[in-house]
Amino acid sequence: MRDCTKFYIDGQWVDPARADTREVENPATEKAIGHISFGSAADVDKAVAAARRAFEDWQFSSRETRLELLRAILAEIGKRREDLASAISDEMGAPMSLANGPHVGLLAGHCQTAIEVLESFEFERQDGPTLHLYEPIGVVGMITPWNWPLNQIACKVFPALATGCTMILKPSEIAPFNAVIFAEIMDAAGVPAGVFNLVNGDGPGVGEAISGHPDIDMVSFTGSTRAGVAIAANAAPTVKRVAQELGGKSPNIVLDDSVFAQSVARGTTAMMGNSGQTCTAPSRMLVPHQRMEEAKAAAREAAEKVVPGDPKGNATIGPVVSKAQWDKIQGLIEQGIADGATLVAGGPGKPEGLETGHYVRPTVFADVTNDMTIAREEIFGPVLTILGYEDYDDAVRIANDTEYGLASHITGEDVETAKKLARRIRAGRVAINGGYDMNAAFGGYKKSGNGREWGRFGFHDFLEIKAVMGVGS
Repeated sequence: MRDCTKFYIDGQWVDPARADTREVENPATEKAIGHISFGSAADVDKAVAAARRAFEDWQFSSRETRLELLRAILAEIGKRREDLASAISDEMGAPMSLANGPHVGLLAGHCQTAIEVLESFEFERQDGPTLHLYEPIGVVGMITPWNWPLNQIACKVFPALATGCTMILKPSEIAPFNAVIFAEIMDAAGVPAGVFNLVNGDGPGVGEAISGHPDIDMVSFTGSTRAGVAIAANAAPTVKRVAQELGGKSPNIVLDDSVFAQSVARGTTAMMGNSGQTCTAPSRMLVPHQRMEEAKAAAREAAEKVVPGDPKGNATIGPVVSKAQWDKIQGLIEQGIADGATLVAGGPGKPEGLETGHYVRPTVFADVTNDMTIAREEIFGPVLTILGYEDYDDAVRIANDTEYGLASHITGEDVETAKKLARRIRAGRVAINGGYDMNAAFGGYKKSGNGREWGRFGFHDFLEIKAVMGVGS
């Protein structure tokens, strides 16, 4: 059992202001694997005071000081890789290959990227008679989710640290243990007291206290659009900056070409990764109407190769993170059937032989229309919807017919056509044939949020711009 009932505030592990411990469940076994404390506004006040004091010095720290610290953190990540992966697998149900691969790999990757960006980042620039200074915004409140927990911690903490900000992190109460280990890494690396603080808890107890706190200069949030709206409203009276990475319902336009079947299979497999719990997942596959039957066959074959099971074994995917998440997914699968979509693979209920654990059958719907609930709502599970299009103009129209705009995908052999279509899609990211880059800007259009994370773009979210005029050219 993991008992992580203390918070990391001002460089020390401290008791919460009040005793309120909660269990954390392993979604594969449905059994408790440990406890955390749920914080309160009093804990947030203490963490903010520490961060505010630390900011007085950290904002003026040198580039080399920050680089040395990030390099020390990267070294400590390497020492704790197995511990991090074990925590991710236990609290999320991620297969160990996924936990020890992409999950921990993204943490290290963002740290390395922050180092590379910081080495040459321009914090001041002479523009004619004006000197523009890029200065840290101040104390940042960070609220992160459970689905890619280390990634979402990393792409906030490292740019904030590199730009001279101090911070308070509230990780998800569903998957908190990886964040506790992360705090231990920060401590071991020598992060100055108060620069990084960790307070566990839920939205009403800690999240609201962070988003409305008058001494927090910025809130960086990743999570649902519903929660993002609430955070923005709570932050409004204090006129703090709010950066948000929210929901998605990403289209995947499959080109009409000779590798069509391979593209469908590839998109199906990609949708199922991390048990479908990825905000950029290619959840709406768009295929030519005349090739719908071919798409069904290729998607069915690919889905049947996705094996749910014990995260400690050789399964392709583990369970979804909670009973609440499982119930939501089941309801949407039932809704898809009721709305008349063709069930190609999977369906309601748990996979055979997996009665214990929040497992979902890898599911594919075809003949879906864009007005169906399963085409509009973010399911956040291993459920793919396949829609038909007449031509590429129609494909773009369907792709853009969503309140979200986080990501989009285009798959096929004609990259030039894909590039033309990418320019017409209203989304923050377009991945052509699975393209991936740690330096690429990450963020959304429309109800998928605002601001940009990752690489040098992530630095700008945490900086204010000061114009000093009359200093010559």
